[in-house]
Amino acid sequence: MEVSVVKIGNSRGIRFSKTIIERYNIRDNVELILEDGQIIIRPLPQTRKGWDQAFSEMHASGDDKLTMPDIFDEEEPEEWK
Repeated sequence: MEVSVVKIGNSRGIRFSKTIIERYNIRDNVELILEDGQIIIRPLPQTRKGWDQAFSEMHASGDDKLTMPDIFDEEEPEEWK
């Protein structure tokens, strides 16, 4: 696919069509990889993607216990009174 390089202030850039943005799930930031004379633009994975499912599975298997005690169970910090 051929695209035009456009002037953006003192820089240059390329524009992605809405179709490409939606198809490749491009958000505000992308990963830019420079290798072997090529520029690769890769969408960043969504932060915390799949966490809801993982937490549900942990709860169902009983693996969602605290790994350390809650420090506020037995104390009430002065600034909270």
